[in-house]
Amino acid sequence: MDSLMTLAADPAAWVALGTLIVMEVVLGIDNLLFISILTNKLPEHQRARARFIGIAAALVLRLALLSLVFVIVQLVEPVLTLFGQSFSWRDLILIGGGLFLVWKATKEIHHNVDPGHAPDVFDGGSGGSAVAGAAYAAIIGQILLLDLVFSLDSIITAVGMTDHIEIMVIAVVVTVAVMLFAANPLGNFIGNNPSVVMLALSFLLMIGMTLIAEGFGVKVPKGYVYAAMAFSAAVEALNMISRRASARKAASKGTARMPVRR
Repeated sequence: MDSLMTLAADPAAWVALGTLIVMEVVLGIDNLLFISILTNKLPEHQRARARFIGIAAALVLRLALLSLVFVIVQLVEPVLTLFGQSFSWRDLILIGGGLFLVWKATKEIHHNVDPGHAPDVFDGGSGGSAVAGAAYAAIIGQILLLDLVFSLDSIITAVGMTDHIEIMVIAVVVTVAVMLFAANPLGNFIGNNPSVVMLALSFLLMIGMTLIAEGFGVKVPKGYVYAAMAFSAAVEALNMISRRASARKAASKGTARMPVRR
C-alpha cells in the first residue's frame, strides 16, 4: 500500500503509466483484430461469448506472465544458435506465432477469394452440433494460442518500459478493459463490411511477418507498421464513404424515376 501511495505521488510514475497504457493499447489492437476475425466465423449467438473468453484469457495470461516477470526476463537470453544466429525463447515463440498468423491469415484470405471452399472444423461452419462444437473449441484454441504470443510481447514491452510491477498491472488491466469495450463494436463493424475483412486479414498477415522478423532479430519499428495500417484504414474509410454516397445517389435517382400512380 505504501508503495502505491509513493508511486501515486510521483509524476514520473504517472508519465510511465500513461505511456505504457498507450503502448499496450496499440499492441492490443493486433490481438483484438485476430479475435474479431475468428469469432465472426461463429454463429452470431456465440460471437460475444467467444470474444469475452478470448479477451479474458488475454488478461489472465498477461497477469500470469507478470507474476513470472523474473522468468520472462530470462526468456530473452539466447538458448539456441543456428548458422551464427542466436535465438532466445522469446524469439522462438515470436517466430512460431508469426508463422501461425501468416498461415491463418493466408488461409482466411483464400477462403474469402474462393467462396466455394468447403469449410473445415476450423471454420466455424453451420454443420451439426458436434461439428459446431468442435469448430467453437478450435477457434477458442487458436485465440488462446495467439493470446499467448501477444501477451508475451506485451509483457516484455512493459518490462522494458518500467520496473514497477504495480504500473504494469494497472496498464494491463486498463488495456484489457479497452479491448473488452471495443471487441463487439469492432467485430460487428468487420462483419458488416466485407471489404474491411480483407483489409483486416492483410493487417494480420503483415503483423505475422513482423513477428517473424523480430524473432530473427530484425527490429521493425512499430510506428512504421501502425502508420501503414492507419493509412490503409483511412483509404478504406474513404472508399466506404464513396460507395455509400454512390448508393444513396443511385437510390435517389431510382425514386425520382418511379412513375406516380393516379
